[in-house]
Amino acid sequence: MEFVIDKENRKVRVTREFAASLKKVWAAWTQSDLLDQWWAPKPWKAKTKTMDFRAGGHWLYAMVGPEGEEHSCKVEYRSVSDQKSFKVENGFCDANGNFTYEVPPSIWVCEFSENSNKTFVNIEIEYGSVADLEKYIEMGFKEGFTMGMNNLDELLAKI
Repeated sequence: MEFVIDKENRKVRVTREFAASLKKVWAAWTQSDLLDQWWAPKPWKAKTKTMDFRAGGHWLYAMVGPEGEEHSCKVEYRSVSDQKSFKVENGFCDANGNFTYEVPPSIWVCEFSENSNKTFVNIEIEYGSVADLEKYIEMGFKEGFTMGMNNLDELLAKI
């Protein structure tokens, strides 16, 4: 996995290759029953409350800790191009899905491509400020997201 921090442009770029078909990888990123199995870094778990994967829809979920503590999160789908890309606003929220701004939301563009039964995912995450980007990095985003990507590898081997 390539993980590049670009403070000058307030962005993180992640590139990851998966030994699985585009169809499987796309499903793992767009279906709540599959997302719940890999999105959170262990021992945390993701638990979907509601999901409507379409432009204008959202995914409301909780990150559930080992002691049962929950942190609500929301992904608002801004655009979707089937099995090619999607753009979202992603951030922490209250239990009703209203973004909270102690840690401001970020904009994600996720692009998918396939070559020789391998799928490539390119993610660009844009933050409102360098301070916001640094806050996510200090919270362990790189380590947590790396663990999630490894969880996704394990899931793809099973489905």
